[in-house]
Amino acid sequence: MCGIVGAAARHNVAPMLLEGLQRLEYRGYDSCGLAAIDATGSIRRLRTVKRVADLRAQAAGLEAFTGICHTRWATHGAPATHNAHPIVSREVVALVHNGIIENHEELRAELRAAGYTFDSQTDTEVIAHLVQSLYQGDLFAAVRLARQRLRGAYAIAVVHAREPGVVVGARAGSPLVLGEGTDGHYIASDALALAGNVERVAYLEEGDVVRIAPESTEVVDALGRPAAREWHAVAAYSGATELGPYRHYMQKEIFEQPRAVSDTLESIKVIGSHLFGDTLEQLAGARRVLILACGTSHYASAVARHWIESLARIPVDVEVASEYRTRDSIPDADTLVVGVSQSGETADTLAALRHARTLGMARQLAICNVEGSAMMRECGLRFATRAGVEIGVASTKAFTTQLVGLFLLALTLAALRGRLTEAELQQHLHDLRHLPAALQAALATEPQIISWAEAFTRKEHALFLGRGMHFPIAQEGALKLKEISYIHAEAYPAGELKHGPLALVTDAMPVVVVAPNDALLDKLKSNLQEVRARGGELYVLTDAGTRIDSSEGVHVIRLPEHYGLLSPIAHVVPLQLLAYHTAVARGTDVDKPRNLAKSVTVE
Repeated sequence: MCGIVGAAARHNVAPMLLEGLQRLEYRGYDSCGLAAIDATGSIRRLRTVKRVADLRAQAAGLEAFTGICHTRWATHGAPATHNAHPIVSREVVALVHNGIIENHEELRAELRAAGYTFDSQTDTEVIAHLVQSLYQGDLFAAVRLARQRLRGAYAIAVVHAREPGVVVGARAGSPLVLGEGTDGHYIASDALALAGNVERVAYLEEGDVVRIAPESTEVVDALGRPAAREWHAVAAYSGATELGPYRHYMQKEIFEQPRAVSDTLESIKVIGSHLFGDTLEQLAGARRVLILACGTSHYASAVARHWIESLARIPVDVEVASEYRTRDSIPDADTLVVGVSQSGETADTLAALRHARTLGMARQLAICNVEGSAMMRECGLRFATRAGVEIGVASTKAFTTQLVGLFLLALTLAALRGRLTEAELQQHLHDLRHLPAALQAALATEPQIISWAEAFTRKEHALFLGRGMHFPIAQEGALKLKEISYIHAEAYPAGELKHGPLALVTDAMPVVVVAPNDALLDKLKSNLQEVRARGGELYVLTDAGTRIDSSEGVHVIRLPEHYGLLSPIAHVVPLQLLAYHTAVARGTDVDKPRNLAKSVTVE
């Protein structure tokens, strides 16, 4: 949540700052702002509660060699101009901040007593005043001292009017990337913001403080010791954030799923522990699996529980990451702990993984879409999905590639335990390689989905039903609908319908049913009859051979074949399209839904 870009260079950095901020807008868009040290040595600050395009208009003609900028997802303080970053202190310090300062009230009282006044409702203003109160002619030293007083998760970037040409950054629990170009140095929340302007990046570690200037960088670690961070080459900006022929990023990313799955599977020839870091004993010795995730990633994990238990015969627990470390769980050193995250910086999931390590559960695997993320660096085992950049807040292609990674984990665990023959493994690999074609077939349902969306546009509530491994897909479909169209939607295991939710069913409550041709189909058909008997309107997503046909009050979309264990991956695509086209018809902001942000880096 929130995005930071900072620059100290030998050229005008204003265009680059705004370009980088535009790429990070998906991380938060309640407000945005920029602070630069201009030619007179003064801090010039621009802020808006509109989007980056408005900030760009304000900054027309601005020239500066040093600056910081920020796009905000509000935590402390309403989305208002006086709460927008950068926050200044006594007109000489400007600061931007991601995260939450937990001891801000204590520090606020201390700073007020020292004569500082507060103009915003943010916890960020505490940091700006604290840095200024500690400043003795060296901004790098002041930020290092301030960091020792802060409790919480944060990333910051600071400039001082008396030190033009210098930006200081710090991180604790929120990501921060250092970049090096031919004529300057940069920091940002995400390497995406810097691509095309830097030749290499380094990922700062927990507790690091960094000083950048046009010719140099300096990093100290949490203990104040000089630190060298490994540099990684950065590919030239690929234009991945360009919309092309699509109306929205979400639409683009839905249609990129066949390619994303293909890329994820591209180099996989055989199943084995090498897929996850080549640490055979960590996988082979696991007696249980614990999967930690949030939101969409949690639903992918819930599907994986069915796969792993069915194929590998290993018991699996799936926990909401934010809940896991708040209860007294029973640790088991022989448990494989799997963290699933699109960004690899999800605060709750990172905290849950770290908590599991403190309990002695060191067998840890990260399944993630960002190779340089904190989660990938911290876990001994890792699998990188190849979804590419995902800008839309509502995850689509990251979800389907997570499912691919989790299915490969299920196959690997099963193979290590001798649960599958070589012929069975090859058949599963064949089925995986067929997935891109299956997803293309699912995308071909779009015209029918649009007609469904026209009906959903007038609704305010919806139910989603599924059974077995398709219940989490129903949950994911409900989540997509509510987060971008703002229609209240809930999902239930279909067998639970008569245990309460049936009371809600009327002709005004559409009921979406995921009904593949599997072993639970006959039971699911009985649940459909329960809905029709109460006058409910059914929208059924099914596949070949189910003998579920359209009739009065029953609307059916049929995929051309049943995809077996991989059926959840195909069936989620029409649900993504339903949410997308319903939101478009209702006129909501599809890519940037209200109150949400892409990368959830606060707890």
